[in-house]
Order: sequence, then structure tokens, then C-alpha cells
Amino acid sequence: MITDVVGGVVTPQVTWNMVRDIAQLFDYDFSRHAFAAGTVVAVVAGAVGYFVVLRALAFGAHALSHIGFAGAAGAGVVGADAVVGMLLFTVGGGSAIGLLGTRVRERDVAIGTVLAFMLGLGALFLQLYRGNVNNTYALLFGDIYGVSALALLITLAAGAATLLALACIYRPLLFASLDDEVAAARGVPVRAVGVMFMVLLALAVSDAVQVVGVLLVFGLLVTPAAISERLTARPARGLLLSSLLALLFTWLGLAVAYYAPGPPSFYITTFSFVTYVAVRVGTGMRERARGALPVLESL
Repeated sequence: MITDVVGGVVTPQVTWNMVRDIAQLFDYDFSRHAFAAGTVVAVVAGAVGYFVVLRALAFGAHALSHIGFAGAAGAGVVGADAVVGMLLFTVGGGSAIGLLGTRVRERDVAIGTVLAFMLGLGALFLQLYRGNVNNTYALLFGDIYGVSALALLITLAAGAATLLALACIYRPLLFASLDDEVAAARGVPVRAVGVMFMVLLALAVSDAVQVVGVLLVFGLLVTPAAISERLTARPARGLLLSSLLALLFTWLGLAVAYYAPGPPSFYITTFSFVTYVAVRVGTGMRERARGALPVLESL
């Protein structure tokens, strides 16, 4: 392994041998855990995030990330694992939002109400918490290189359950997401489907928080799906592309952070943002060019 000593710390160095550099990424347990957890989280976040964008639930994803932060703080108070606390609070908060906000016009009010209550609990938990403040910082900005073996197992189990459940409700969820009134008229249980999706979103948020943190969860849950929606109108392709983009951003972010200073969450969100801007510019230019064609043909 090629390393260098900077400030008394041994750091890996990039060489011209790409195969060796890639192999070096998996030399340590913490890095292998990070890539394993990041892979699961990215695939789940990309798949669930596609429906987040389709259902205009970006505010809901943002709210659940903060609710998860409150749950993690509560877990710290009682000495439980932070991931377990996030899962319990996000699932509970997601279920409440799904039950209270059946219609689109009710959704933002329900999200805001549940979020306010959960943040109040979070403030209480933070005042009672006597642990290391670095744990709180990690929740805000992510600490994927600190994923423990237990957290990895929980992430794998939650990710597998989320993808399986999403596959089971895919068709009614897609129908209800495109037009909930027509779906209800056709006999689709719109409220039940909405609640189930909010639970799946809660699981995805809990996983994503470990990678990019509470404040940057949009980088995996919303941005890849927003890019995908601009590149294809077909739901199946869009969902697959969203997951692949989230996976690519995560892998690139982890690889760069291994060799360069800075947290992986910064690189992941940067890759997401730059790609989104490039796609927006590219599709905008293409749409303007198409709009100009009829005008030119009429001359």
C-alpha cells in the first residue's frame, strides 16, 4: 500500500496503478463496511427517492430526516443504538404523516405538524443527553466510515425489507402517485398505500442519514431521482436510473474521500449537484432547440 505521513497521520496516496488504488479502498474493515452500507443505502434511496419526486414529497423526506435525528438523540439518552432510534422515530413519524395527510393539499400541514412535535422531543432529548457531542455532529453530516458491524447488519436488513415491500406495492403506488383520485375510483386503497410508502420512506431516510447526514439527505433521496425524471419518462427506467445514479455518486464520494481530505457526504452531494445542473442545462438546451425547429421550418 502506498502511503504518506502528513502531520503524524499515515494517509493513502493515489498512484498511476488504478487497479492497486481500487484494491486499496478495501484494505480496512471500516472502508469495507462503508462501501457495503453505502451500496445498500444508495440503491434503496434511489428507488424510494423516485417516488418521492413523483409524489412531490421532498418536504416529507426532509422532515423525516429531522425526525430521525430526534430519534437518534432519544436513543442516546437511554443508551440504545442510534440507528434503532432513527428507525423507530422515522417509522412512527412517517405513519402519522401518512394517516393525517391523505390528500395532497393536507400533506404539507400534516408533515409540518408532526415535524414540530418530533423536533420538540428532539430538543428535550438533546438537553438530557450527556454523551459525546461528536455523535450529534455525525448525525447531522453523516459518518459512513464509522458504521459498526451492528449498524451494517441493521442497514442490510432494513434495505432488503424496504426493496421487497416497494416491489410488492409498486403498481398501486405508481397508479396512486400519478393520479390519486382516479386510483381511488378504481378501487386502489390510496390511504393505505400512502401510509405504506411513508413507512418505506422512513426506512430509506434512516439508512441515508448514516451516509450523508440529516442536513444533506436530499443528496441521495431527491437529486438522483430528479436527474432521472429529466432523462426518461418511463417509470421502470426512471426508478432503475435513479438507483444507479445514487450508487455511482456514493461510490465516487467514498473513493475520493478515502484519498482526499473532507467528508464523504461533501463529495457525494457535490457529484449529485454538479450532475443535476449539467442535466438541467443539457435538457433545457435540447428543449429550446426543439421549440425553435417549427419556427425555422415555417420560414
